[in-house]
Amino acid sequence: MSDEMNFLNAKMLRKKAEELLNEKQQKEKISKEETDMKKLLHELQVHQIELEMQNEELRQAYETAESALKKYIMVFELSLVGYFTLDSDGTICELNFTGAEMLGDRRFSLIDSNFKLFVSEDSKPVFNKFFRKVYNTNAKESCEVLLGYDNRLLCPVYMEGVVTEEDQKCLLSVVNISKFSLQNNKY
Repeated sequence: MSDEMNFLNAKMLRKKAEELLNEKQQKEKISKEETDMKKLLHELQVHQIELEMQNEELRQAYETAESALKKYIMVFELSLVGYFTLDSDGTICELNFTGAEMLGDRRFSLIDSNFKLFVSEDSKPVFNKFFRKVYNTNAKESCEVLLGYDNRLLCPVYMEGVVTEEDQKCLLSVVNISKFSLQNNKY
């Protein structure tokens, strides 16, 4: 028998066993690396699908928000009622197009103007009492006043106001009642 095949020789046997073990470990390492790569690929594919599903949810949420915004624009901006948001001193923070039309000016030029400037002199005591009451009671209040400035009468209006809790702004809705007032000769 040759030295290579003599398994009774301890050194030779040890050497051959180590070679076989190395080969086996090498195969297992490759197999383990393949398994790890397959697991990683699987995880990446699952993550990609999760991201695609989240993207679809975001797209649907965006479409829902867009739809809600369109409805808001229709209700708020194109309403027959003038809507205003006023600070505690009466400064106009926001208003819709109808509100701007009632005050006789462009919408964006009215922001930061004081709403009280557009209340006729005769109606200022009524408006001031109403406005103080809105802030003092934190309840919905209402009144009727004449809008007008610089000896220019705009229109009689009915208004309701309430103060928001979080930022202490007065939400004011204003309705032109000139047709109603003319019929009853109220103004």
